[in-house]
Amino acid sequence: MDILHDDLVILDWRDLAACADHDPDMFFPAGETGPAADQIRFAKRVCATCDVQDECLTYAIETNQASGIWGGLTEDERRPVRRRWLSERRRRHAS
Repeated sequence: MDILHDDLVILDWRDLAACADHDPDMFFPAGETGPAADQIRFAKRVCATCDVQDECLTYAIETNQASGIWGGLTEDERRPVRRRWLSERRRRHAS
């Protein structure tokens, strides 16, 4: 999807992602407790400032990203979102 930003056409939403300026490992915590909990909070704070948070979450749902923080959600938080998305998709294709 092309995105117009300051009179430039951005060919990929990831070019505008707030996380692009941070260590990618911070968005892929190992677990949910201890230092990983700090990473999750950090990643979610970055995501909350991101102009392409919705595109990021959509990408994660559509491509079934199994790990990491995408669009401000952990893998556990994305699971029910993906189930709803799959259910709606099946319903649309059955019509």
